[in-house]
Amino acid sequence: MKLLQKTAVFLLVFVLLMAAGTVCAQNETTSDILVIYFSRTGEQYTVGVIDKGNTSIVADMIADATGADMFEVLPEEDYYPYTYNALTDVALKEQREKARPAYQKENLPDLTQYSTVFIGAPVWWGDWPMIMYTFFENEDLSGKKLIPFTTHEGSGLSGFDKKLASAVPGSDVLDGLAIRGNDCQNRRDNVRTAVNEWLSKLGY
Repeated sequence: MKLLQKTAVFLLVFVLLMAAGTVCAQNETTSDILVIYFSRTGEQYTVGVIDKGNTSIVADMIADATGADMFEVLPEEDYYPYTYNALTDVALKEQREKARPAYQKENLPDLTQYSTVFIGAPVWWGDWPMIMYTFFENEDLSGKKLIPFTTHEGSGLSGFDKKLASAVPGSDVLDGLAIRGNDCQNRRDNVRTAVNEWLSKLGY
């Protein structure tokens, strides 16, 4: 009798655990939208020293509004200077040399699960930072909707959309968004409004 009771209890616990696992699995949802971004802290033009990058701020807003997953492009070897002028010198040198800095891949999600990818970075000398071209060339983003966004202090979108389309053949590049870095630090409500209006126009 005791054996039957123990068996019955065991079976009941097993059934409950299985049911709980099923509910958890049903509640877990994987977004098909990803936000990929490269951002820098330190001394920035017109705003001084910042502890959260301008592009990171915009990326967070996009993810909040769309429920997207996020991936930050981080250099494998972070030799980028903390001061603004020194940073721009390194960025220009990389551009002239067509450098392809390596990035950390440890936390890179499986890109095949995403149909839409927002991609953001600061404008460096009128172009994507060279580390982003490393990413474009190494990872397969073809067949996806790609949506660029930039942070800048007067450069606007800087042709990020056309350069992205050229770097990733077979992708569908949609209208991008350009946000001033100064606004990211000092007028975040305005930036969030601009981001939400842009997303609404894109259907998100």
